[in-house]
Amino acid sequence: MTKVDLITGFLGSGKTTFIRKYAEYLLDKKENVCILENDYGAINVDMMLLADLEEKGCGLEMVAGGCDYDCHRRRFKTKLITMAMLGYNRVIIEPSGIFDVDEFFDILHEEPLDRLYEIGNVIAIVKADLENDMSAEADCMLASQLAEAGMVLLSRVQEVSQGQLKNTTEHINDALKKVKCDRKYILASNVNLNESNEIIKQDLLAKDWNDLTKDDYELIGNCGYKTYPYEKKISMDDNSFDALFFMNLDMKLEEIKDSIKKLFMDKTVGKISRVKGFTKDENIWYEINATEKELSVNSISNGQDVIIVIGENLDKKEIDRCFSARFSTIKTS
Repeated sequence: MTKVDLITGFLGSGKTTFIRKYAEYLLDKKENVCILENDYGAINVDMMLLADLEEKGCGLEMVAGGCDYDCHRRRFKTKLITMAMLGYNRVIIEPSGIFDVDEFFDILHEEPLDRLYEIGNVIAIVKADLENDMSAEADCMLASQLAEAGMVLLSRVQEVSQGQLKNTTEHINDALKKVKCDRKYILASNVNLNESNEIIKQDLLAKDWNDLTKDDYELIGNCGYKTYPYEKKISMDDNSFDALFFMNLDMKLEEIKDSIKKLFMDKTVGKISRVKGFTKDENIWYEINATEKELSVNSISNGQDVIIVIGENLDKKEIDRCFSARFSTIKTS
């Protein structure tokens, strides 16, 4: 049977960055790996960022959105059947940041997937500097991912203080309480070994990903998943998260950066969680990734001219005033 891992994480948590490192670890172990990008959006930016892994022998597949939830679920199931037939022994699924983990478990217990796949690990990625002002709906979505994870990895811990790590841990546990889940995470900064040099199981790891060791990856790669019950307060059919797609912007890189900064400052446009995408300026492709706290721009070899604005209760008309281009709106459910 093919082992399948799910890497969850709220918007902008760092899922794609971790998946790159995790896939390279598995490839070094000579596993036949494929990454499946399962996104509700019509365009998958993250898959482009992983394209170079194909040169290392990693498969890349995508289930794109642009359709209703039931249609997307059928595409997801069909793609998993195809991947099992291709002979991969490890599949890594990266879903949208707005994702119901129960969908993962439900679909893998359906025929014929229940005979083709073995559920391996559910790994949740959480920003070390998790915002304190997340909406009630966002907290519920986060909690649903935390409740069933075998392990939670905090991202970019080297950039925050111990006080912030403590605050993030408290936020995680408070979010679980809100959905009546009894699970509680305890912060750990390294892998512990007992007297027999066996790894002691840990649920929450805060460590610079550049310093992750083989023992760390062995722990992560065997963390499994949990089945803590929780109260489900939101549905993918009625959540307030949107993704707005801006294609072929006739703007310079600096103009796009200025527009993104204005969006995060303007509270009338809705609660923006993340802006990401690509743009071409002077024949050079750039990857753009922005949150309220940071805007990063990196040159890349190739891209697609698209900027995606993700958030809650977005005002399309107000956002369009910052980006003078035709846009399409796709509900993330």
